[in-house]
Parts: sequence; C-alpha cells; structure tokens
Amino acid sequence: MSKFESSVREIPFAQEQVYQMLSDLSNIDRVKDRLPADKIQNLVFDRDSVSIEVPMAGQIAFHIVDREEPKTIKFETVQSPIPLNLWIQLLPLTDASCKMKLTIKADINPFMAAMVKKPLEEGIEKIADALQLIPYN
Repeated sequence: MSKFESSVREIPFAQEQVYQMLSDLSNIDRVKDRLPADKIQNLVFDRDSVSIEVPMAGQIAFHIVDREEPKTIKFETVQSPIPLNLWIQLLPLTDASCKMKLTIKADINPFMAAMVKKPLEEGIEKIADALQLIPYN
C-alpha cells in the first residue's frame, strides 16, 4: 500500500464550517465555476459521491465511506484507473481557522508506484490548493 500526503494547509475558517461544506458533496455546486474547465470535465455529484473526467486518467468516481464530524471525511474510489482511498483531516487552530491535510492510500505494485508517484503527489497538492481557496462561509 502506497501512501501520499499533502502538505498541511491553514484554512481561515472554523473547522466546523469547513467540515460542513466538504462532507456534503452537493456543495460543489457553489464552487464549480472556479474549477479549471480544461482539467476537469463531465463533473457529476450528489451528497455522497462525485465523478469527474480527467485528461490522461479518464473517469474517476469517489464515494464518501465515512464521516467523523468535525475532523475526518473518508472517500473510496468506485471508478478509477488505480483503486485508492482519500481522506481529508481537519484540526482546529483557533475558533476561526483550522488546518487540513489530505492523504491518499493506493494499492499499487512497486512498478506502478514508480510511474504514478509524481502524478499522485502533484494531484494531491492541487486538490489541497483548491480546497484551501474555497470560501467556506
């Protein structure tokens, strides 16, 4: 099992606000106009799942498998070139800010791990960038 982690990010909103927004994927509707159209296509989502088409990777679909309010949201792929789990961890810093870290665990053989390491590391940082910029109010 290979593990990839984003850098820890500070978010200038309370942990509970961030959790409420991210734990209900239908909230994507509020920010979908900020997503890069050239990188993400055919975005479909509901409260518990999201599916996107990504260049070079094809269709990728995630489903929320666990919510631990207000600190963790765990996802699992339902459709992906590589089976993986993703989780978002949130910890309070102050009453008005929190920190976030993303983790991906993928069950890939050593040969595949060498090929996908860099794209997964870059991908998790880009996801963290996007989540850090969301207005959670």
